[in-house]
Amino acid sequence: MVHLLRVLAAIAAFCTFPAHAWWNGDWAQRVKITLNAGEAGAGLKGPAAQVPVLVRLHSGNFEFAKAKPDGSDLRFVAADDKTPLRYHLEKWDPQSDIGLVWVLVPNLAAGSNAGPDAGLWLYYGNARAPKVDDPKGTYDASMVAVLHFAENEGAPRDSTGYGNNATGGPGDRSSASLIGNGLLFAGGQPLALAASPSIKFSAAGGFTFSAWVKTAGAQNATLYAQKDGDKSLTISLSGGKLAAAIQSGKTAVQASGGDLLPDAWQHIAVSAGKRLVLYLDGAEVAAADGELPELAGAIAIGEGLTAEVDEVQISSSARGADFIRAAAKGQGPDAALVAFGQAEEGGGSGSYFAILLKSVTVDGWVVIGLLGVMAVISVWVMITKTLFIGRVESANRSFLRAFGKHAADGGQLLAIGSMRAIGPSSLYHVYRAGVDEVKGRINGADAPAAGALSHRAIDSIRATLDAAQVRENQKLNRFMVLLTIAISGGPFLGLLGTVVGVMITFAAIAATGDVNVAAIAPGIAAALVATVAGLAVAIPSLFAYNYIGTRIKNVSADTRVFADEFLARLAEGYGA
Repeated sequence: MVHLLRVLAAIAAFCTFPAHAWWNGDWAQRVKITLNAGEAGAGLKGPAAQVPVLVRLHSGNFEFAKAKPDGSDLRFVAADDKTPLRYHLEKWDPQSDIGLVWVLVPNLAAGSNAGPDAGLWLYYGNARAPKVDDPKGTYDASMVAVLHFAENEGAPRDSTGYGNNATGGPGDRSSASLIGNGLLFAGGQPLALAASPSIKFSAAGGFTFSAWVKTAGAQNATLYAQKDGDKSLTISLSGGKLAAAIQSGKTAVQASGGDLLPDAWQHIAVSAGKRLVLYLDGAEVAAADGELPELAGAIAIGEGLTAEVDEVQISSSARGADFIRAAAKGQGPDAALVAFGQAEEGGGSGSYFAILLKSVTVDGWVVIGLLGVMAVISVWVMITKTLFIGRVESANRSFLRAFGKHAADGGQLLAIGSMRAIGPSSLYHVYRAGVDEVKGRINGADAPAAGALSHRAIDSIRATLDAAQVRENQKLNRFMVLLTIAISGGPFLGLLGTVVGVMITFAAIAATGDVNVAAIAPGIAAALVATVAGLAVAIPSLFAYNYIGTRIKNVSADTRVFADEFLARLAEGYGA
């Protein structure tokens, strides 16, 4: 059994196609980026949707010399290696080997559900690739303002499609901030965003503000403020703690908590809607029940603040805890969410298979699917029959030991013990049929007298033993026909898929008039995949059928020999 499983494992490993094909042959390089949402990474408790993930590129994980100088050949593809993802560059400096890219990940599963292949692919190395950098498409509709502070001077600009650019505020930048550039606040003028239709918030939709902040020490300052008549929303730093307050007429909702460390980057986030929630470094630190009123006023960021601020994001929805935690763990100094694999070149080891699989037609996939079902059934038969025959052989050996010991001790031919241990034995089943036939003819006595069985009775017992052998052989050969179907039918099904694929290829050539090797080769090669699949099903089934069939023949021979010996001893001891 062990040897058979090893052979099957080796055959499966040989026939297995690569898990990921090459997305597009025009791109010469790629890197697998894993998004680790488990406890060792972001530690998400639930799924998060439409997450902008920061990908930091440097000389340790990316070969800038093999990409275009402006980075326009970068492409991000989902884990299925088929679906392109939207992205944009915040910073691209190949001379310093630094790249900051924001990628929109549609679905980020929780840690226990992410699986080993969760992540995305980064492709590069195509000198003819056009620029597809898409800042506006990198964020969902509820992200109404994103300030990277990537500009070296002037008012910060909004990276979303809403155009909520700053209209005034401090202009000093730090070129070595947490992510890229950061904005320096010196306790004076706040950063202003004018009122616009997109920055209206309410309890029905919700609100979320997040930013990376490095304070100069404990202070009392306003991080975010929006006023609309007697209604307001304020996020502040109060004596080294994070605080937030909602005012609606005479009704006030307040929450505070979390310790802000001086001269350390920390992720601050506040969400409001039906509930006010404060987060620090992705963890909830305070909350209060209360609805957010309708707000439509201008926004002031950093009034009286002395700190360095980076990556301000404002949403018109109350983001969930896992969305905020993904941002904190994906953008921070440790960047625990994102991990890079080894660079692959020229399509990798599976590039030829990728070309073949992409060229397989629908009818070919139907045939391959049928062969896949046949392969699963064949493997099931191989395993179950091997285990069953192993149990029968072991039980037969136990029965022969019990039978021989009983006979050597002078016991009766028709009575032995250890019935439970020898129950699966084919020899025991034949023996049991013979014993029942004998006892039926001697009125159930365990010790018939000599001459109690006539020649006709012996012949009748022989017929009973023969019938019992046939039934045991039927049990041993049960489901073996499925292997014969796989052996004979697999190649023919594969050949059918190949013939149909070749017909379609030549029909396409006739329709287009494009007769060249490049046009013919992929279709023909893909058609041959069906034949390969058929042989991959038939060959293991053939080996297994011969192996299992030999063992069945041995068990059947042992059963026949035992039946003859048992009948001879009956005739010798009790025959007339």
